Amino acid sequence: MEQWEKNTGDLNLDDILKEFGSSQENSDAPEALPLQEDEDVLVWDGKPVQREHVPPAMPQDTVRLNEITREVKKQTQVTDQTIAFTPVQQETSREPAPVPQEASKTEPYSENWEPEYEDPMGEYIPPEPIVFRPKSRLRELKKKLIAGPEKRYYQLTERGFGKLQAAILGCGAVSLLSVITAVMHAMGVVPEERMRLLVFSQLLGLMISALLGSYQLMEGFGDLIKRRFSLNTLLMFSLVACAADGILCLYQVRVPCCAPFSLNMTMSLWCAYHNRTTELKQMDTMRKAIRLDSVALEEDLYDGLPGILRGEGQVEDFMDHYRVQAGPERTLNTYALVALFLSLGIAITAGVLGGIMTGVRLFSASLLVAVPATAHIAVSRPTATLERKLHKLGAVLCGWHGVSALNTKAVFPLHSEDLFPAGSVKMNGLKFYGSRNPDQVVAYTTAVMAADGGGLAPLFNQLLESRNGYHFEVETLRRYPNGGVGGIVNGEAVLVGTRSFIKEMGVEIPEGAKISQAVYAAIDGVLNGVFAITYNKTKSAALGLTTLCAYRGLTPVLTSGDFMLTEEFIAGKFGVNTRRMAFPERKVRDAIASCQANEEAEVAALTTQEGLAGAAYAVTGARALHNTCVTGVAVQMVGGILGLLIMLALSVVHAEYLVTPENLLLYELVWMIPGLLITEWTRFV
Repeated sequence: MEQWEKNTGDLNLDDILKEFGSSQENSDAPEALPLQEDEDVLVWDGKPVQREHVPPAMPQDTVRLNEITREVKKQTQVTDQTIAFTPVQQETSREPAPVPQEASKTEPYSENWEPEYEDPMGEYIPPEPIVFRPKSRLRELKKKLIAGPEKRYYQLTERGFGKLQAAILGCGAVSLLSVITAVMHAMGVVPEERMRLLVFSQLLGLMISALLGSYQLMEGFGDLIKRRFSLNTLLMFSLVACAADGILCLYQVRVPCCAPFSLNMTMSLWCAYHNRTTELKQMDTMRKAIRLDSVALEEDLYDGLPGILRGEGQVEDFMDHYRVQAGPERTLNTYALVALFLSLGIAITAGVLGGIMTGVRLFSASLLVAVPATAHIAVSRPTATLERKLHKLGAVLCGWHGVSALNTKAVFPLHSEDLFPAGSVKMNGLKFYGSRNPDQVVAYTTAVMAADGGGLAPLFNQLLESRNGYHFEVETLRRYPNGGVGGIVNGEAVLVGTRSFIKEMGVEIPEGAKISQAVYAAIDGVLNGVFAITYNKTKSAALGLTTLCAYRGLTPVLTSGDFMLTEEFIAGKFGVNTRRMAFPERKVRDAIASCQANEEAEVAALTTQEGLAGAAYAVTGARALHNTCVTGVAVQMVGGILGLLIMLALSVVHAEYLVTPENLLLYELVWMIPGLLITEWTRFV
């Protein structure tokens, strides 16, 4: 025992306790009880023992060390390479909670994944993941274009124009021969023995014209079956009346009125050619589209007038309306039905007064003069002429309802991108004045321009980035109506604007700084920088602004916040009459620029190309087309009504001998002159 005490005497008990835990942490360990000694018996751990069996007494520290050593051995795990030591923890009455095993992780929305809910629910259907497809809009657009316009385009291409063009040329040649023979008869060149041959040739020409225009006649008959009436239906009745009159002319040896019928048939075929080419160009414009923008009318946009807004268009906006019959065409068809009954009334009057042959003669003549030849192309020709121009600009009109919607007093908002698209505005140079750091001048100027948000802000931001400048915040930004803007940047007053604005604000301008197209920057009342700006005029912007300013009742409204785009600058740059433009205040401009087309608004036109020209020509072209068609139909109806009155007067006064092919041809040619001139109006849009 003495030897063991010597071996352990070098150990420090305090150090051991600090290493393995304090006495409180090991309070549950058994403590050595003191020995109780009386005369004969020793008491060891509460039990009496004989003196000779009592172990030798050990110091108190030694007993405590033995207990700690036993606990350490229990908590120590020995491995081959390392020794892991686990300190003694205080025992508690509770059993340690079992460590839950970590469940295997399942990827959300996979096949084996099942969501957990606190409350029972029905069968859960995981939502489909959102796939980012930057070209999804283009794919959807192309699908609709292939199913609609492109399919129709190839159908029209397969039909071709060769047969129709040949029919037009053939019918025109027959009309010319009929006119020549009629003129020869009027001049007395044809001998009497050749009169029957002349009558037969006229009747043969009538049959050839009917054969060449058989498609038009069948279309007129189909309209009659569908309880509709059109000019082709009236032409079918004219053929029957002229054929009956030609047969009677063989007996009377009289020249029939076949030349005017051939002329009317030629115009009807020309109308069909116009309709087919118009539809083909419209489908070609739509099928080549890589974007589709709508042109719609929004009520009460500015100064109580509706506005023409542009937004996102749909293929259905065009396909559902382009075949709708035009208003003037419906009016002309209704007039044709009335003209049929009026001609029948004139024929009955002439038959009662002059006999059946006279009645048949005047009936055929009345049908021919009731609708002049150019009435067939009063709507189709100006539409085809306008479509040729719109096809080059990538624009289409959504039927006659779009034409009618755009034919009203309205305003046309103009953005800075419309006048000067991206890339057309460049910085041509810069010059600094004063003692300030040029980078500081650029940073202050860019801060004000960016806070203003005008069209030049991206240009100055690019300049600042190229100089690796610092972006400042602007306080108390103020916009001035005379071409400038100001603000507090880093505690200093900064004015940015045109040369006239800086001069009006009392800033002295050196003589060398006299650049008209430049942005002037003044800091604390001193001119510090001049930034020369170059505005390149594009063809699309020039054409669009010119056509918008040329029409009365159409007011272009500038919504751009660029203070450089003043009235004087636009007039000098584009050469337009800016008195027809509106330059409202900045708040009004921002309000108009933020307006979006209503989803329920009917789309009047669609554009497939960027730029102002497409939308502008769609608007002005629709107005010109509406005026042309209405005026042309009105003139042709006046000519027809006047012709019916003449036929009625001749039947009453028994002057049917004046109803000759030469006179009818002369009457047709007279009314063709205003008809052809009016249909040319859309060429000058």
